[in-house]
Order: sequence, then structure tokens, then C-alpha cells
Amino acid sequence: MSASTFQFDNTYARDLQGFYAPWKPAPVPSPSLLFFNRELALELGLDPKVLDGPEGAAIFAGNQVPEGAEPLAQAYAGHQFGAFSPQLGDGRALLLGEVIDRLNRRRDIMLKGSGRTPFSRGGDGKAAIGPMLREVLIGEAMHALGIPTTRALAVAGTGEPVYREQPLPGAVLTRVAASHLRIGTFEYFNARGETQRVRQLADYAIARHDPDLEGTSDRYLALLRRVAQRQAELIAQWMNVGFIHGVMNTDNVTISGETIDYGPCAFMEAYDPDAVFSSIDHSGRYAYSNQPLIARWSLARFAETLLLLIAEDESKAAVSKAIGQATEVIDAFPEWYAAALLKGQRQKLGLQRSAGSDDEADRTLAADWLTLLHQHRVDFTLGWRRLADAAGGDDQPLRALFPYPQAPDAWLVRWRARLEREDGHALERSDRAERMRRVNPVVIPRNHRVEEALSAASEYEDLAPFTRLLTALKRPYDESQDQAEYTEPARTEVTACYRTFCGT
Repeated sequence: MSASTFQFDNTYARDLQGFYAPWKPAPVPSPSLLFFNRELALELGLDPKVLDGPEGAAIFAGNQVPEGAEPLAQAYAGHQFGAFSPQLGDGRALLLGEVIDRLNRRRDIMLKGSGRTPFSRGGDGKAAIGPMLREVLIGEAMHALGIPTTRALAVAGTGEPVYREQPLPGAVLTRVAASHLRIGTFEYFNARGETQRVRQLADYAIARHDPDLEGTSDRYLALLRRVAQRQAELIAQWMNVGFIHGVMNTDNVTISGETIDYGPCAFMEAYDPDAVFSSIDHSGRYAYSNQPLIARWSLARFAETLLLLIAEDESKAAVSKAIGQATEVIDAFPEWYAAALLKGQRQKLGLQRSAGSDDEADRTLAADWLTLLHQHRVDFTLGWRRLADAAGGDDQPLRALFPYPQAPDAWLVRWRARLEREDGHALERSDRAERMRRVNPVVIPRNHRVEEALSAASEYEDLAPFTRLLTALKRPYDESQDQAEYTEPARTEVTACYRTFCGT
């Protein structure tokens, strides 16, 4: 293997000793490359010709550690469904190292499913092909939708079974992230009373994600604000495409603001604010409509880890002041989220710009639209998409989604009156409709299509359905004949009982 395949510069290993356990991936009997992301490889400055074949399979399966890598399992804790686990860590993942991509961004390269680590807690550290290919499909779909996300560089088959409820073919995912720093990383050291390590971690996070804050007097409070603002933007984007993460534990909330861990996640079909797909979310804690609330709750846990850093000293008065400052940030989150949500909703509604004093009226217009979709169990994605047709003058495709074609009449009158108040009245119908189609996708990872693709790969070693679906997901706004089969919802009886699993 060429020494120049990866150009590693491993600041996590170098600057945060004691924050991880050095470890090696477990070798597998028969590595094979099931998926390779050539586009992402080029973005990372890698050579696809070297990696897209047996040599790449050996690296991506863990059989060959590339030169310059320093494999390690990161330590972190986390609140899981509200209960604190003081030690989680990478139980089946290893950070190989970091590379600087062609846009001068630092990116983590991590293996997932590469065997036991000191944090495995009795698990086998392995992964099955289905959940790893799911990470590819959902991650690449989110990327195509413009939503910050970790991405899959490769999936390698291992040639050995993974034992869950039944034997399944094993696989290893290579995941790329801006970093794998989580709220849970901070919780791990804060729970142990290791304030200096929390400070060291915060300084590292600032240098990596918010370098303009370095050396400023209020940098730790500013870090909290930045992370909260990134999460507000991210959750608003999730909500505007109907995405349900399914397991928003604090170890799955990134400091970078990227979506991470596509386990029991799903996209909504018929609009339902209370939708839950995760098989392990029995109380609905991570239901669709709860996601902004849970994000704020998780950020409060992050704030707790930073309090002694925000305070000028550990005196009661200083800590009390820090609590007040951090609380102001947490209390500002709903406003940041609401602004980000409305910005996206306006674009989806075809509104060219803010109406200023009409903010509340526009929020009501969007909320009433969602209520209409909910009352009539209209598909979330197609409801928004067909609204673009209505903007172009053709109401029929939209009305066809409702059990009664006249159901949206009153709302459409209000919407069109709002469109007419746009500055200048100069936007042609066709232009508005086209602009709406650029923000309202027609292709999402429909749950039944995802399951079909994963079943074919896992049960029959047939990757063709996966490849076709992935191709469609990379063009979410393209409504063409070859995309048609990926635009239709599943039958009601299928969606009614659909559940997703974490894949562990």
C-alpha cells in the first residue's frame, strides 16, 4: 500500500492523551469492498484507484492499518433515554486518525464494527451488513439534502457472521466526520470531577471548530452558544424534511453540529407529530415533535460540564453567575430554533423573503399547513412537493393527496394572499414553483425501500437494490421517470407497524 494513501495529522491522539485507549482493529477472514464513496475519497484528497479494490478492502475491514494511522477508542459517557451512563466509549469503533481535505477542513476517519475495545462492555464489537449500509443510505441522503452529517467512505464485508437474533453477514463501516466530539465526551470527564481535562477538551474543541474564539475571555460561554446555535439549525433542518433520529442520547449530539449515528432513524411518511419508529423508544421520548425539546435538554447537560470553566473561579458567587450566563444560552435555544425553522418553512412555502412584522402570521400559516396534513394523514414529503405544483398553477396533484379534494381550499386562499404580498409581485409562477422544488425533495429514504435494499444485501448478497436506491437518494429534488418508484409512500399497513432497530 502506498504510504501516501492517507496523509494523517492526528491531533486527537497527540493533544488529548488520556482521553482514549490505543487499540487495533480485529482482523477478519475475508475482506471485500461492498461500497466505496469515490466522490468523498476525492474530497478527502485520497486516491480512489488505490482504495477501490482489494487493498482498500483490507484497510476498510481493519486488516491493514494504513501508515500514519494511530487507532484509538475514544472515551465518553452519555445520558441514554435520560439516564446517565458514566462510561460508554467506542465499544465497536476506532478512530484511525485525521486528514485535511481539499478545502482545508480537518476530518476524522473512523472504523465502526472493527471488533472489541476496552469500552465494549461485553459486546462483540462487530456490526452486520444491514445497519452499516443503512448508515450509507441515510447519511448520503442527508448530505444530498444539504443537512450537516457524518458520511460513509466505505463498507467492507468481513466474510464472517455476526450473531444477533440470527447469524448475519458482518461488515465494517468507515465513517468520516468533522470530529467525533460529543456532549458525552465532556460528560465523561466532568462526572469524574476532572475539571482540567474538561478545560483541555474544551480548548481542543474550540481550536478545531471555533478557532476565532481562541484566547478570548469568554470562550467557554461562547463555545456553549456556538454549539447551541449549530444544534438549533440542525434540528430545524431535520424537522423540515421529516427526519426522526430515534436515539438523541447525549453521546449522539456532536459539538460540530453534524448528524451522527443512523441507527433507529427514519423519515416520516404520513405527517404525525408524535411519530416514533425506534423499537427501543417505548415512551416516545425521541418522537418527531420532541426533538427540539430534547436538543435543549441535552444542551443543558453540556452547559453543566462547562460551568466551572465559565466561572472566573470556584467561589459560590462566580459559579452562580456562570449558571445564570449558561441558563441565558439554554433559554435562547427555542428562539434560535424557531427562527431557523421558520426560515426553512418560508423557503418551502415559496416565500422569497421575510415579511418582517409578519413573522407570527407566517409561523401560523406554516403550522396550519402541518395541521392540515396531520388531519388528513397526507404524506409529509409529497404534501410539500405538490405545493410547488400549486404555486405553478396546478392544484390537482396536491388535492389528489387529500381524501377530499376541497380540504385544502381555505388554507390555499390564505397562502396565495401571502404570496401576493411578496415585494414587487415580480416573481413568475413558474419561477416560484421551480424555486420551491429546489427545497422540497421528492425522493427521501422511504422506509420500505431502505428495508428492501438492506434485506437483498443481507439475505441474498444482492447489492443492486442498494445501489439503485443510493443513486436516487443523491438526486432528491429530481422528479423524473427513473426516480418515480422511489417517490411513492409505502402502503398504510406497512407504515403502521414499521419499526427500526439500533443494529447493535
